[in-house]
Amino acid sequence: MTSSLDTTAKTTPYSPLTKAQVKQNQQLDDTLSNRFIELDPKGYFLIYLDREEGLICAAHYSNDINAQGLAVDPETGEPIPCKGEVKRTPVQLYTGRTAKELGIKLTEEMTPSPLTCLDHALYLGRELVRAELALISGQEYIQD
Repeated sequence: MTSSLDTTAKTTPYSPLTKAQVKQNQQLDDTLSNRFIELDPKGYFLIYLDREEGLICAAHYSNDINAQGLAVDPETGEPIPCKGEVKRTPVQLYTGRTAKELGIKLTEEMTPSPLTCLDHALYLGRELVRAELALISGQEYIQD
């Protein structure tokens, strides 16, 4: 079976999207990225690559959700910033060689699962694939 990420697969007779279609899709994604989402009460993940070991890593951090819907540090009650350096220790570190392997660990092998929201699981799936592509290609990976 050929992986969907196999870069050696033969080309198909299908036409690629036009530049206008790609631009339209990017605008749609940008709009969807700005929608309100409820935070997962089980916490959040910071994804990074361990290139020496060839691994995708997902550090899981717990959080509480305050009355304003903000993620706050369970120990301090302070809001967790979206950007900048945050000194916290992950609850758990998950690793996998592929997006599929890591996704299965997070959704099927952990009891209870560290995910409770479907939109969070979908987001993580997209990010894990992006991380795998960066690992394969040698490109930089920055979590969205």
